[in-house]
Amino acid sequence: MSITLKRFPGIISRLILGMGLWFAAPAVFAEYGLNFQRPVTPVARDILELHNLILIICLVIFVIVFSFMFYSIFAHRKSRGYKAAQFHDNATLEVVWTVIPFLILVSMAIPSTATLIYMSDVSHSDMTVRVTGYQWKWQYTYPGQDISFFSTLSTPQDEIENKAKKDEHYLLEVDNPLVLPVGKKVRFQVTGNDVIHSWWVPQLGVKKDAIPGYINEFWVRADEPGTYRGQCAELCGKGHGFMPIVVKAVSQDDFTKWVAMEKSKTAADSAGGNKTWSKGDLMAKGQKAFAGTCAACHGAEGKGIPGVFPALAGSKIATGPVDEHIKTVLHGRHTGKFSSQMPAFAAQLNDVDVAAIITFERNSFGNKTGDVVQPSQVKALR
Repeated sequence: MSITLKRFPGIISRLILGMGLWFAAPAVFAEYGLNFQRPVTPVARDILELHNLILIICLVIFVIVFSFMFYSIFAHRKSRGYKAAQFHDNATLEVVWTVIPFLILVSMAIPSTATLIYMSDVSHSDMTVRVTGYQWKWQYTYPGQDISFFSTLSTPQDEIENKAKKDEHYLLEVDNPLVLPVGKKVRFQVTGNDVIHSWWVPQLGVKKDAIPGYINEFWVRADEPGTYRGQCAELCGKGHGFMPIVVKAVSQDDFTKWVAMEKSKTAADSAGGNKTWSKGDLMAKGQKAFAGTCAACHGAEGKGIPGVFPALAGSKIATGPVDEHIKTVLHGRHTGKFSSQMPAFAAQLNDVDVAAIITFERNSFGNKTGDVVQPSQVKALR
């Protein structure tokens, strides 16, 4: 190893600069947390306590083992004249180093098993919520309240494209959050519609895979009002990073008011399917629905991704026969040269939304068909 005196000052200056950057680094982190997020449910608290217990046990084992190891290396090193002992078939030693790890594992397994059983006990629930993962959004259904809706990313496209300043909750905002009453035990049933997703909200102590054709269960009881955020935690395709989860825990009175409001909204949507809409109203509604449903694949400007997602600008679907366009949106498209085929949206969108989206697509991105699609046309082709 040769370091010339001429190079030595340069190395020192680099070390000093590196140390300065190291100590200054925490100041530029938006958030630098080493622990779990603050738990707000019994399950989340149990998970944190279990984590801390196991961590302490591992730390004690680390200190004991490495203390013996470092002492042995220092006190019995070859330079002092020590020679390695030669022995085998020591029954006492073999029993000791078998029994002690066994007892340690048992001491860790008992609280871990108890926590897992507690997490899985969905009995005596006050209400049920069904969660279905889609590419790339979540559907929430309340069977007891006859409510169902989709929750989609609401972060503006300008923020995603770095054209505007990013919000505090960048990529963690949705148009329709999941609402739960505080103090109520809620049973969740989770599944997937297309690929495997994972419903993950750290503060609720929940991370459960949403698997097509299979139902997973867990329960949540939020003990305090608040807004709790999470994300899909299973790589599920191009839009994986764009399907956040927002849960709002509210009082029972506020939850009752929210249920009434959602039911009135559903009734209004049903009534909207029977009326004749103006082109302006359909275009405004369609632009919003397109941003939350179609832009993830076709792009905000309808240009798509070459070889993956087709462009809508000048496409044969968006400028061809209206009925074919409606059928494509309702039932999807499963043939063609594109590697990612279009899913069916019949279960995701009502007649008004489909009519609005198609009207918007046929009169945007340079498409000038002038067509105005009414909900009645969509209903007839379902």
